[in-house]
Amino acid sequence: MKRFSLKKMPLRAKLLVYFLVFGAIILIVLWVFQSFFLKPLYTVSKSMKVEKGATQISKAVQHSKNVFATVDNVASEYTLTVYLYDVGGGKPEFSRKCSYENPTIRLELEYKDVLKYYEKTVDHGGKCSFVDSNDAEDMARKRIDIMSQSVSSADSFIAQARQTTDSENESLVYTYIIPRKDGRQTFLIITSSITPLNTTIEVIRNQLLLVSVAFILLSIIFSLYASRRIAKPIARTNNAAKQLAKKNYAVDFNAKGYREVEELNQTLNYARTELAATEKLQRELIANISHDLRTPLTMITGYGEVMRDLPGENTPENIQIIIDEATRLSTLVNDLLDLSKLQSGALQAEKKVFCLTDSVRDILTRYSKLVEQDGFDITFNCDEDAYINADELRVSQVIYNLVNNAVNHCGDDKTVIITQTIKDRRVRIEVTDHGEGIPADKLPYIWERYYKVDKEHKRGVIGSGLGLSIVKSILDAHNARYGVRSAVGKGSTFWFEMATANTKRRKNSDKDK
Repeated sequence: MKRFSLKKMPLRAKLLVYFLVFGAIILIVLWVFQSFFLKPLYTVSKSMKVEKGATQISKAVQHSKNVFATVDNVASEYTLTVYLYDVGGGKPEFSRKCSYENPTIRLELEYKDVLKYYEKTVDHGGKCSFVDSNDAEDMARKRIDIMSQSVSSADSFIAQARQTTDSENESLVYTYIIPRKDGRQTFLIITSSITPLNTTIEVIRNQLLLVSVAFILLSIIFSLYASRRIAKPIARTNNAAKQLAKKNYAVDFNAKGYREVEELNQTLNYARTELAATEKLQRELIANISHDLRTPLTMITGYGEVMRDLPGENTPENIQIIIDEATRLSTLVNDLLDLSKLQSGALQAEKKVFCLTDSVRDILTRYSKLVEQDGFDITFNCDEDAYINADELRVSQVIYNLVNNAVNHCGDDKTVIITQTIKDRRVRIEVTDHGEGIPADKLPYIWERYYKVDKEHKRGVIGSGLGLSIVKSILDAHNARYGVRSAVGKGSTFWFEMATANTKRRKNSDKDK
């Protein structure tokens, strides 16, 4: 029996599970708040209203200003029952100064109740707030019809009523002994009903149950739609990627839905184009290399057979041809190995300070036969010696390959110009030919691994045909800048730039030697 794993689930199923879990969490939170926090939150809200009303009334009493109006406004605004008593005598005597009773639900206070609240308030420093459930039985909230109202003084009135008890009621009671400017005290009692909530909670629960059922159904519908909507373009992209892995470069990544998928498809379309071009160029490279390998091998074999079978053909000229072709074959193999090592990072640069100008001069001596026998014009222009900190062997290989490339494509005038300039502590080497040039649309690709501008294979005068790929790899390893300028029919200029080294330190080290 296979073990269930969320990681192995398809994306559509995962999204469905995530959406449903999220919906379940929301419902759980709603039920928890409704069951456990509704009453505490309601009590806190009531308490804040009671305290705010008590503050307004106490200010009015202390300033003896608009007491009746303030009590009436506060009680009606916050739905409170308010009692004010003047306190006097050694044993407190309470004279009802003012009261406002909720016309729907009232409390009737007896002397013993007022005295109990007063003593409790004194024990708490003159101010007290609490929930009194016993008042539900002793003082009893009730729905009443007002029967009579008698006023005991010009500034007091008493409401009398019949009571019907409800033992489940609770009241929030706030008491405050207000000191007055005449030295006397006024005792404030504010009560506010916080029960019964059972009926309200039951109604809310029934509503929440219906809402939960509806929410679950909507969550399932939305989850199915959203998961399908999100997963479908990814699934299409995945299927297209499988076709690309099978080298089907005609596949098109066109799935849409949201920005990330569209950006991914654009990237995959670019990768598909590059892979198709790379495979095509790789086939061309293999064909070209096969030709370059076959040509010297054929020459070596042919001249060897001639020298074996024909008397008098064992001449220095024939032997030199065999040596030249073997050298060409060795150069091609070495270039392939160097290119592979450079691009894989296996060939590390061994940097040291050396004279770049002297390296160019040394390399140009290898072309003396071309200048003397074939009429090539190879010139080097420089104003001063330039020192750089780099791998001398690899930089020399760069210069050699650029000169070879210019010689192979120099045109009818057989002119190659190498120019060295120094500016802003950087040295720039330019190799210019007056050959056929390179079309502008081909310039971005000439450094590519398998690219060849002229698709018709031609046997080069010098080199293996891999020079520019090797140049690019070496210059990249040195973080050098490089490029090419070219115009069809006018020729090309290949260049690279590197930072100059401290020539003073170089000269001092030469003196030490």
